[in-house]
This record gives sequence, structure tokens and C-alpha cells, in this order.
Amino acid sequence: MSSVSQMKENSESSKWLDAHYDPVANLYTFSSCIALADLHGDGENKLVVGDLGTGSCNMKLKVYRGTGLMSENTLLDLPTGLVSFLMDQHEPRTPAIAVASGPFIYVYKNLRPYFKFTLPPLEVNALEQDVWNQAREDMIDPLSLKEMLEGIRDKADVPLSVRSLRFLMLDPQDTEAFVNLHKAQPIQRQTVITCIGTLKKNMADEDAVSCLVIGTESKDVYILDPEAFTILSKMSVPSAPTQMDVTGQFDVEFRITVACRNGNIYILRRDSPKPKYCIELSSHPVGLVRMGKSVVVGCAQETLQGFTQKGKKLWTACLPAPVTTMGVMDLPTRGFQAVLVGLANCEVHLYRDKNLISTIKTPDVVTSICFGRYGREDGTLIMTTKGGGLIVKILKRTAVFDDRDSAPGPPLAQSIRLNIPKKTKLYVDQTMRERENAVAMHRAFQMDLSRLRLAAARAYVKALESSLTPMSSSLSEPLKMNAVIPLLVPGLNYPIDTFVECLSDKGISDIIKVFVLREGKSAPLLTAHINMPVSEGLALN
Repeated sequence: MSSVSQMKENSESSKWLDAHYDPVANLYTFSSCIALADLHGDGENKLVVGDLGTGSCNMKLKVYRGTGLMSENTLLDLPTGLVSFLMDQHEPRTPAIAVASGPFIYVYKNLRPYFKFTLPPLEVNALEQDVWNQAREDMIDPLSLKEMLEGIRDKADVPLSVRSLRFLMLDPQDTEAFVNLHKAQPIQRQTVITCIGTLKKNMADEDAVSCLVIGTESKDVYILDPEAFTILSKMSVPSAPTQMDVTGQFDVEFRITVACRNGNIYILRRDSPKPKYCIELSSHPVGLVRMGKSVVVGCAQETLQGFTQKGKKLWTACLPAPVTTMGVMDLPTRGFQAVLVGLANCEVHLYRDKNLISTIKTPDVVTSICFGRYGREDGTLIMTTKGGGLIVKILKRTAVFDDRDSAPGPPLAQSIRLNIPKKTKLYVDQTMRERENAVAMHRAFQMDLSRLRLAAARAYVKALESSLTPMSSSLSEPLKMNAVIPLLVPGLNYPIDTFVECLSDKGISDIIKVFVLREGKSAPLLTAHINMPVSEGLALN
């Protein structure tokens, strides 16, 4: 290792204290299933983890205090998300834990089961209902039922229920027993929860009551009342949501940023059942966090991208490895915010905008990240690894992060945004006037343009009639202009002799028009008007 890289690694390690590392903690989870909360109101935050177990069994809700396991509850299904929230104003002000699992939300208060919320059932396909009714009356055999369900699955707008989908997967010898077991039961179509978040109800305080926000496989987003657990609002997105970030207040104004399975990001706002803005990505999002007024997205093509709240792209940073997880590092006491990005090369990068300001080496690939107050330490970084390990690091109070980009590339000044002045009141008023009087302004413009064309046509006709300007006799010939030195110098007298024949026999005075032409051309070089008496054979000088 070179001396420069050794110094850089020592500098990065000097920012963090290695508080705890347990490689056999048997914690298998993601960032969406980990939270820090003061569960007992004693000022000490605990680590709450939704453990995935083996994926089919041993799923548990675990609570850590310090470096030890404090309690655990068995979960009936795989957890898809976990959040802590205050659901009422009752004293003591202790938060509840909401665990999303399948179509249910399990609410725990004081680490005990408190409430179970079930998603409303979806509409059942009418044709599917009809064929199962025929099967219940023994009007069709299992083979005919399977053929009819396959036809409905390929053409119907409403998807089939789980019962029908399982029936279509069975072998022919098992279909009759399945039909006899389920034909008397009513058909239900139930969706599942894919992601969960929290939204402040009517105040932005840290200890304010929060609503639950859930995304479902049926492409719906629900906002739930924190006390009655009724649906306050329902919104829809074009694809199933996988990740979400929520900001604002339900009673005032809020934004829900949703990353969907179709590779796009949609932004939902208050009083709008459909997305307000859409961010189209070149690859699928694998991480989504909000930092201030910007949205930071980690993409599958090993890039980190920043967007405004309206979907305008701000910057792109290339990563050395695929993204495994993302989180926000927020230190309000220092006024510092950054994005934590876990990578598949056993590194955690710290980004501020597009600038890489720190790198943390880890013994294994990080699968979840959580930064915040743990115990009584504000700057605690908690990570779980792919092998089930638990890592706890504490930020030193003397740690300083340089805003300069530590990654090779263009200088920092190249990414500084221009200081564009704000729109003045005069500009806004002028814009509003143009919007309100667009038709009248367009008519006035057309009138002025018609007058200009009329004035140009009149001037053209007048020039033709007076023959004072050289004109081409054919309008189809293109106009050609050449800059040459004149042979006739202005200001000098040039005598020219010519003969003029008088056509009248009265011998009176008249105006003589003289034209000087070039041989073979019809346009005059010079013109002159002479008022004098003429006679036959008179010579002009």
C-alpha cells in the first residue's frame, strides 16, 4: 500500500470510533426494516430490527440496547418495512412500532402487540367468481375449470385471485382434491404491502403525531389515521411501489416520493390522486433518500443521481461498485447532512451532493444502514452485513468532513451552480399579463405584421412606377450584388454627345428623359430629366 493511501485510510478511521462488531449476530435485514426509537421514554434510543430469519421461518422483531439483545417477538411472515411513530398525545410520550408484513400492519406499543390492521380486499373478477360457482354446483369438472381460468387470466383486466393462481400451478392429479377443499369458500383477492413510511399529521415537531403511509402491490398508496387506523387518503401510481420517502404534513402540504418497479420515480402531492411529477431513470432504482430539497437515487448501473422535487436532474456521480443500501446521515447540531451509500465492494461512501467526502471500509458487504441517536450518543452509525453481522460506529466529536471531493475527477468549482437572480415582481407581472391577454396580443402582432407588409408592397410599387431604382425585369431571377469600384467618379463632369430626334413638328419645349444603359441590359445605369426646347438633330453636351 502506498504512503498516500495509508495516510488517507488513517484519516478516515480517525473520524469514527469502533464501538462494537459482532460477526455472528444473526441479523439479516434491510434498511427499510431497521429504526432507532426511545421505546420507554427514558432518553435512551433502542435499535429495533425486523429480522428476516431464513426467509421462510424464524422471522422476529428484535430490540437491542447497547451491544446486547433486549427482547424479541416472533413474526408470522416476512417483514417488508418497519417504522416508529407517535400515535397519540397520551403521556408518557412513547412511540409505537409498526411492522408491515404481507397484507397486515402489526402495531406494537411498549413492545407488546397492540393492534393489527388489514388492507381492504380488492375487487374479484366476475368471470372468475362465476366459474367457481359452477364448480361448487358440480356443473363443470376440474379440467374444464382449469381451461376456463386460463382463458380468463390471459384476457381479463382484473387479475385472478391467489386461489385460482395456485390452482393453475397444480398437477392434474391434485386438482380435484384442491377444488373439493376450496369450492365452498368465498373468493377473496388480497394485496400485500411493499413499503411503509410516516407522515406528520398537523405539526412538524419531532414529537408530533404521525400518520402511516403504505405502498401496496396493487399500485396504491394509502395514508392511515394514527389513532383509528382508517384510510384518510388513497392515491395510485402506474406501477407497484418498492421504496418511498415522505415529507411534509398531512393537514398542510406533503410530498410522497415513490420508486416503482417499472424503473420510474413518481412524486405525489396533497389533493392529487395521481402523480404530480415523474422521473424517468435509465436503470432501476435500488436506493432512495431525501436530502434537504433534493432527492438522491442510487441506480442499478452503479450511479448516484440527484434530482429536484419537481424531477429536474441536478448531477450524476459514478460509483466503483453496485449499490446495496442507502441512508441519510443527519447531524442537526452541526448543520451537516450527507448520504450514506453501501457498496458491494465492502465499502460505505459518504456523499454530499455529488462529492465523495469520506469512505468507510467494512469487513463484509453492508445490507442495511441507520444513523442517528443510539443510547445517548447522537452520531451513531449502525450497519448489518450480508453474513448476519452487526457493526456499531460512533462519530468522534472532533471529526471534520471536508467538502472537497476526494474522488478523482473535475474540480469542485466545475459543479458549483450559477447564482441566477430571482424573478422580479415586474417580470412576474409581465408574465401574468401575457398569459391573460395572449389572444389580444397575438391579434395586435398580426395587425402590425400586415401593416408592415402593406407598407413594403406600396414602396415596391412606387419604385417600379417612378423607375428611380434599378429593378430586374424578371421577378424569377435571383438578386445578385457585387461590390466594384465605380468607373464614374462622383463630383466630376463627363461630356457626352448624342443626337435626339424630335417626333413632333410643332417645335415646342418638352421634358427629355435620358437613360444610360449597358449593352444587352434593360436596367438603366443613369437617368436624367432635361427641360429644354428641342429641334430636329439637336446635340446635347
